[in-house]
This record gives sequence, C-alpha cells and structure tokens, in this order.
Amino acid sequence: MEILPEQKIKMYKVLKIALVVFLAIAAANLLFGDMSDVRGGSKQENTITFSGHGEVNAVPDIANVSFTITKEAKTVKAAQENVALIEKNVLSMLKINKVEEKDIKATNASFNPKYEYVYDRQTMPCNQYGCPPNPGKNVITGYVAYENISLKIRNADDTGKIMQELGALGVSDLSGPNFTVDKEDDLKALARKNAIEDAKTKAKSLAKDLGVRLGKITSFSENGSSPMPMYAKTMMLDSGVSSAAPAVLPKGENTITSDVSITYELR
Repeated sequence: MEILPEQKIKMYKVLKIALVVFLAIAAANLLFGDMSDVRGGSKQENTITFSGHGEVNAVPDIANVSFTITKEAKTVKAAQENVALIEKNVLSMLKINKVEEKDIKATNASFNPKYEYVYDRQTMPCNQYGCPPNPGKNVITGYVAYENISLKIRNADDTGKIMQELGALGVSDLSGPNFTVDKEDDLKALARKNAIEDAKTKAKSLAKDLGVRLGKITSFSENGSSPMPMYAKTMMLDSGVSSAAPAVLPKGENTITSDVSITYELR
C-alpha cells in the first residue's frame, strides 16, 4: 500500500511530538531523581537518642580572696612607701599562715592625684547686677596610691583567720572568699562518667520494653556546667577586731554536673 505524501507528513509530526515528549520525561526523571538524592542523601538509618545526667558533690578545698591597699600622702613617693609598708606586713602574715608566694598576685598598682576646689580669697567688686562669687580652681592637695592583690588559700579552713588578719593590717575592699575545688577536672570526668552510665541504663531499659536491639553509637554530645561556688559577704575589718576569735566561714559543697546525649543505631 502506497503512503501518500500527506500521510507521511502527519506521521513525521506524530513521531516528532512523541520524541519530544519522551525526551522531556527522561529529562524530568533525571533532574528530579538527582534532586531527590540530594535531599534524601543515603538511606537513613533508624536511630534513637537518650540523655543522661551525672553530678558530683565536693567540699571546696581552696578559697580565693582579693583586697586593696590604699594610702594617701602629700607626695606620690610617700603614698607608695606607705602602701609598700602595709604590703610587707601582709606578705609576712601570709607567709606565717603558709600561703605560698605563687598563690599571691598583684593585679594592679597605681596612684591618682587628690584634688580640692579652692576659692580665691580676694573679694570681687559688686556691680549693678550684684556681687559675683569669688572664682576658684582645683588644686592638688595630695596623692592616693593603690595596690590590688589577689591570693589563693589552699587550706580553706584558714580562710576566716587570714581574712580577719588582713583587715587588722589595714587593707580595704576585702572581698571573698570564692570557694572552689582544686582538682576540678577529675570531678568533671567523674560527673561525665555518671551521666554516660545514666544514659546507657535508660537505653537498655527502653530497648527491652520496645523489643529492639541497640547497635553502635552514632553520635555523642556533652553539655557540662561548672560548679557553683559560694561567696561570703564582703568583710570590712579594722584593727579593733584583731583580738577577736577567728571567723569560721562555712564552705558548703560545690556541685559539678554533666549532661550527655547518646544516639544509638537500632537493629
């Protein structure tokens, strides 16, 4: 049967349309298939996450204290010499109380002029507007020297006694103590271990209830917190209390905590 020219033209058009549709479908499958791979990635594994909490309580064995030595004099040299004299007495007292030199640190040493506003004694003449006040000016009347010192008391039981003696020696702005634990890293590690055990116990218990098996650990994270130290009230003492019985400062307890999250693969 002979195909007419008009029929050939129609067949070419149909084949052309079919080819275009086929190519469009193939391109769409390729494009959206790749995007699906990008969104989904590799096949996701079934996982489950457990949290654990651990904490350790410890009695502080270190106290941190800070104070200032302040003296005023007519000259900078005299003010600084007065500060040095008190500092010498303080260091001698700390040595007697077995505070090591490495635990005593001067954090700042400075001096400032002391001003006083002085009026001119000369009387100002009055005028039609009244009698103007006498002019004046700021005059340096002396200097104030400062020295800030911080120290670490490794025998925390001596804190009250040392702070009382510091006050008797004439220091100012005596503040603290901030009670801390010396080997804090060891306690943090123990708190983390307790948190991991807590998470594992929860995981085993729930896996048994769900009837599933736990596989390998796929991720782990920790959010620990530092211990909360106890601060005593700022102590302002003078020489009048030097004969009083040494204050006994309660140290309380510091709590070191750790919170972890463990993710398991489910089999």
